Amino acid sequence: MTNLLKSCTAALACLSVATQVIAAEPLKALGKGEGAVSIVAWAGYIERGETDKNYDWVTDFEKETGCKVSVKTAATSDEMVSLMNEGGFDLVTASGDASLRLIAGKRVQPINTDLIPSFKTVDERLQNGPWYTVGGVHYGVPYLWGPNVLMYNTDAFKDKAPTSWGVVFEEQTLPDGKSNKGRVQAYDGAIYIADAAMYLMAHKPDLGIEDPYELTEDQYKAALDLLRGQRKLVSRYWHDAMIQIDDFKNEGVVASGSWPFQVNLLQADKQKIASTFPEEGVTGWADTTMLHADSEHPNCAYMWMEHSLKAKVQGDAAAWFGAVPSVPAACKGNELMGETGCATNGFDHFDKIKFWKTPVAKCATQSECVPYHRWVSDYIGVIGGR
Repeated sequence: MTNLLKSCTAALACLSVATQVIAAEPLKALGKGEGAVSIVAWAGYIERGETDKNYDWVTDFEKETGCKVSVKTAATSDEMVSLMNEGGFDLVTASGDASLRLIAGKRVQPINTDLIPSFKTVDERLQNGPWYTVGGVHYGVPYLWGPNVLMYNTDAFKDKAPTSWGVVFEEQTLPDGKSNKGRVQAYDGAIYIADAAMYLMAHKPDLGIEDPYELTEDQYKAALDLLRGQRKLVSRYWHDAMIQIDDFKNEGVVASGSWPFQVNLLQADKQKIASTFPEEGVTGWADTTMLHADSEHPNCAYMWMEHSLKAKVQGDAAAWFGAVPSVPAACKGNELMGETGCATNGFDHFDKIKFWKTPVAKCATQSECVPYHRWVSDYIGVIGGR
């Protein structure tokens, strides 16, 4: 963890001058594939039909390109940054709270979008996203985006969706007559402090929080105090999607922030699970496939980035994860996604999601904000009961 804190601190020192990053030269032309490509990815992002044969966007790629795909699953953005710092990988599906750190730390390289023809099909809202575009230079290609939903057990809530994140932040009696204490979870990642800040935006407006990722010392303290109170309610801080699924099935957990991925798998297993967007809003993620600065297989990596933007791949991946594709064409005619899948997963709510981004000291809404390395160390303290 000490190394993680050092890497966070070092990278964040660069973030305030991120716009001054001098871009290395991107690849000029594609060559022959090197025979392999290694990807750091979120669970469920790179499927080859092993979990469900209908969800496989790896096998055909390998046959067409000769590039064998290997995947290292990461549970948090901090883990992704740490893995990319260690090296040995070609690509990473980085969320907005990791991508700028990777750019500032020079762990990823600029992308020549001319070598990725399908980049032109990307949603215009994403084509120049500030979480991966610096000084007009693209450091990756969009993959999927979506919300962090409130997942709940329908029996515990008597088939009526909870309207507030208060069910995981404040001790209370749930509709089934039992306390929520010991029956809820929280995310095991420092970026979750933003979820507490978002809750306070609605319930303590006098704090003056305008952006849950840009917090003054007083606002930050209020968020930590809320999380310390939540610590008494939480049965587990989750980071492994499959363990969270097991906890909802077998350990009596009835409410938690989650990803649509877990919701979909539990519902497919006929579990009494649903999800909702509470009144305070939701945080979310817009993920980018980024190329390591020292990639050993850049040609295969570029081939994968092009493949990842094909409408069929986008639709299948979005359907599996419960996300929104970065290519709008994927919303139509995809058997797995269905005609309403994009709408269900939040396509029209882009502007309502508070997307993950790395907190920095020099922020837009305040004169000075608490930087991310503090979030990391203090959230470790919260989880440890301090």
